[in-house]
Amino acid sequence: MSVQPVFTPVRMGDLDLPNRIVMAPLTRMRAGSIDHVPTALQAEYYAQRFSAGLIVAEATAISPDGFGYTDTPGLWSAEQVRGWRRVTDAVHTAGGRIIAQLWHTGAIAHPDMRGGSPPLSASDVNLLHESVTPSGRQPTVAPRPMTTAEIRQTVVDYARAARNAMEAGFDGLEILAAYLYLIPQFLNRTTNRRMDEYGGSIENRARILFEVVEAVLEEVDPSRVGVKICPMHEGGPMAANDETLPITEYAVRKLDGYGLSHLLLMGNTTDFTGTPLEPLMGDGMFRHFRPIFRGKLIANVGMTAERGNRLIAEGLADLVAFGRPYIANPDLVERLATGAPLAEVDWKTVYASGPRGYSDYPAIRRAAQ
Repeated sequence: MSVQPVFTPVRMGDLDLPNRIVMAPLTRMRAGSIDHVPTALQAEYYAQRFSAGLIVAEATAISPDGFGYTDTPGLWSAEQVRGWRRVTDAVHTAGGRIIAQLWHTGAIAHPDMRGGSPPLSASDVNLLHESVTPSGRQPTVAPRPMTTAEIRQTVVDYARAARNAMEAGFDGLEILAAYLYLIPQFLNRTTNRRMDEYGGSIENRARILFEVVEAVLEEVDPSRVGVKICPMHEGGPMAANDETLPITEYAVRKLDGYGLSHLLLMGNTTDFTGTPLEPLMGDGMFRHFRPIFRGKLIANVGMTAERGNRLIAEGLADLVAFGRPYIANPDLVERLATGAPLAEVDWKTVYASGPRGYSDYPAIRRAAQ
């Protein structure tokens, strides 16, 4: 194997990883549509990608209230735990390592996924986005503001899901605090209009994140727990404002004190030009946050082997996560190491069902020695 930085081993928390290539979490909508149980097909899919230094499994709902994206898995029932155990056993048998990603969809959910009830969020602000429902994509609706009791129950649900993740055989877990989902909805002052202890100041808006982190750490050692977070500009109410960067800085700085396994930091997924986040475009995201978070930092978005090698060599990241390339290249590590061409994604099948465009992408055969 090459001695390029991405192919060198690294210790992340309690895990010894053979390389620094991470399979980023990818929603693929192959779980049971009624029970949200991972399937044998998902076990096959993840096991095919075992050579990644680390696999971060797809976003997984912590509870029925947190569920809101059709055909995605959960981690609240015994059946779901058994389904995930089939996945983790397959990955471990192949020689890989896999962690769970804990998810509450918040206002991105649709009433059709909740028996007609509105989704829950910090406040009643419509995200002006799209919900993914069994009948297709539909416009989001205004959510119902969570009561204090519901917030506290959600924190309990995260802790239960963390415990379930470990029972399911995962090597650790990651709390999803990015994109358009519940925790970012609390962080963003536009979608959080609360006047109680969960709204107003930066510290109050971040309160739910740290209550979740601390509840999870009561169940799982911090060396097995990471967080995915970054300042985002997603348009509508989730557009970047002058507090987007300060609250993310506050959160990352405080997360640094917990001794976590890692921070997965997204680069810009949209054009930041003309927004308060413009200096964070490209490598700017990693240059900005590397001094703030001293633990293991995983860089994601727009990664190539060349860019990953450079980010690691410059000390801007410890590992690099690849998302889309892992869809069509189960053996991405080997392809990058040998310079083999990457297979192209069949986008029509990414959010479909069954093995086509999921577990049927072939691995290349390495030349005979």
